[in-house]
Amino acid sequence: MLTRYLVPFHPKTTSHLVTDVLIIGGGLAGLRAALEIEPALHVTVLTKGDLVMSNSSYAQGGIAGVLDAEDHFESHVNDTLIAGGPLCDRRVVQTVVEQAPQRIQELISWGTRFDRTDAGLNLGREGGHSHHRIVHALGDSTGREVMRAVIQKARQRPNTRIIEKSFTIDLLTNESGCRGAVARINGQLYMIWAKETILCTGGAGQVFRETTNPVIATGDGHAMAWRAGVRMRDMEFMQFHPTVLYIAGGGRCLITEAVRGEGAHLTDRDGRRFMMEYDERAELAPRDIVSKAIESQIAKSRDTCVYLNLRHLDPTTVRQRFPGMTELCAQFNMDLTKDLIPVRPGAHYMIGGVEVDTAGQTSLPHLWAAGEVTSSGLHGANRLASNSLLEGLVYGVLTGQNASQAALAANDNVEMTGVFNPVMDNGQFQLDLVDIHNSLRSLMWRAAGVRRSGATLQEALEQIERWVHYIDRHQFTESQGWELQNLLQVSRTIVQAALRRAESRGVHFRSDYPDTNDRDWLGHLYFQSDQFWFQPTNQT
Repeated sequence: MLTRYLVPFHPKTTSHLVTDVLIIGGGLAGLRAALEIEPALHVTVLTKGDLVMSNSSYAQGGIAGVLDAEDHFESHVNDTLIAGGPLCDRRVVQTVVEQAPQRIQELISWGTRFDRTDAGLNLGREGGHSHHRIVHALGDSTGREVMRAVIQKARQRPNTRIIEKSFTIDLLTNESGCRGAVARINGQLYMIWAKETILCTGGAGQVFRETTNPVIATGDGHAMAWRAGVRMRDMEFMQFHPTVLYIAGGGRCLITEAVRGEGAHLTDRDGRRFMMEYDERAELAPRDIVSKAIESQIAKSRDTCVYLNLRHLDPTTVRQRFPGMTELCAQFNMDLTKDLIPVRPGAHYMIGGVEVDTAGQTSLPHLWAAGEVTSSGLHGANRLASNSLLEGLVYGVLTGQNASQAALAANDNVEMTGVFNPVMDNGQFQLDLVDIHNSLRSLMWRAAGVRRSGATLQEALEQIERWVHYIDRHQFTESQGWELQNLLQVSRTIVQAALRRAESRGVHFRSDYPDTNDRDWLGHLYFQSDQFWFQPTNQT
C-alpha cells in the first residue's frame, strides 16, 4: 500500500486557510472553473508555477468547433468517435462538441485574438478532422493568447484569490470526502479547508524522456488523487504527438499538427514520403497512426528521426502562419521553408486519469475534476487534435457551476480535527533525486513509449517497485522530492495498466499483441488504491 500523505502535518501545529471553493491548477480548465463560481463565494486558485506556465499556455494547436456553415455537429462528433474509437462516451462527445461554438465566442468576447481573414475566423484543419474547424491565435501560439485573455478575466474577479508558485502536496480527506488540500505556500505548509475542491492539475508528460510538456507536468494531480483513493481509469492511454523537434541539446519542442494540416509532408532523409504506406489519409491520419508509422519508419531506416518537409509550400505563407516555429528553427540554424526538419514522437497528452461523470464529479464526495487530469470519456483511446483545450473549457464551466451550487448549499462549519499525518523516520541515507528521475524517464520511454511489450513492461514494473519501496516512504521537505514520488506513482500505474491491457488499441500499442481485441478488451481499466479491475463498455 502506498503512503497516504507525503508530508507530516497536524491541525494544531500547521497553518490554516479557509475558502469556499478550492481550485488546484491554474490552466485553462482551472481558471474557466473559477469564472463560474458565484460571486458570493470565496475562491482560491493554487497554481504550481506562474499562471503562464501551464500546459494550456504551451498549446500551439487550436480549439476545434463547428463554426462554418458547411460544417455540422454530427461531423465533429463522428470525427471524434473515429479517432477515439468505441471507448469514447458518445453522450460526452455530443455535449462537448455542441458547447464548442458558445465557449469559443465567449473567449472572443473576452478579448482573445483568433486569426482572421476578410471573411471571418481563419479556420484550419488538422489530422482526423473532416472539415476546417480549428481556430488558432497568432499562428501557432493559441494557448498563450487564450490564457492571456482568461487570466486577465480571472484577475478581475474580486472573489477570486490566485496563489502562484505554490505546491499542492495532497488532498485532505475524511469520512465525508474531500475537505481541501495540504499545500506549501511561500515556504510554509498550510492545511486549506474547502467546501468543494476542483482538481485541474494537467498532465504527466515528465514521466517520459521525450515529451512536449513543460517541466511542471509531473502528474501531481493524478498521484494525489490515487493516494486519496479516487477512482481512476485507462492510465495506459498516453498520447504521443508525432512531430516533436528532435535536435541534440535542444528542448523537445512540439511542432504543431497544423503544419501537416497546411500541407507539410513527412519524409525520410532523402525526401521520400512514407505515410501513404501506412494510411490512405497520409499525414492527416490520427495521431496514434502517425506516431506508430514514424516509429516503424525509424526502425526500418535505422535513423534517429524522420523529417517534416515544407519546401513545396509558399515560404511567405509558412512564415506568416507559423511564426513561432519559424523562430524556433532559426535558433538551430534551420529554415522552416527550406530545410528538412528532424522530428520524432514524444509524450504529449494524458488521456487516462481521474474518472469523472458528465457533471465533472469524481468518485470522492466534494471533489470535482476537469481537463487533462481526467478521464471524461471524450477522448476514448486516442484524442482528436484540438479537442483538449475545448475539453478544458467545457468541463471547466461544468465543474465550476456544479461545485458552486454545492458550496452554496453547504454550511460554513469547518471541522479541523481528525486529519493528520505523523513524522516518520527517513533514515540516514542520501538520495540522488536527479539521477533517479532521469533513470525513471529513460526507463519509461524504453518500456512504455509508443511501442510496448509484456516483457519490457514487466521489467520496468519490477524496477519501479524497487524505487517506490525506498522512496515513497521518505518524507521530503522540497518539491523535487514530492515530484519524484508523484512521477513514480504515476509511472507505476501506467505500466501496470499497459501490462494488463493485452491488446493494441488507440494510442496503446503492444508489439506482442498487435491487434485490437474487442471480444476481451472492449472496455475500461479501473484503478482505485491498489485495486484493479476491467469493466466492459456495455456495463459502464
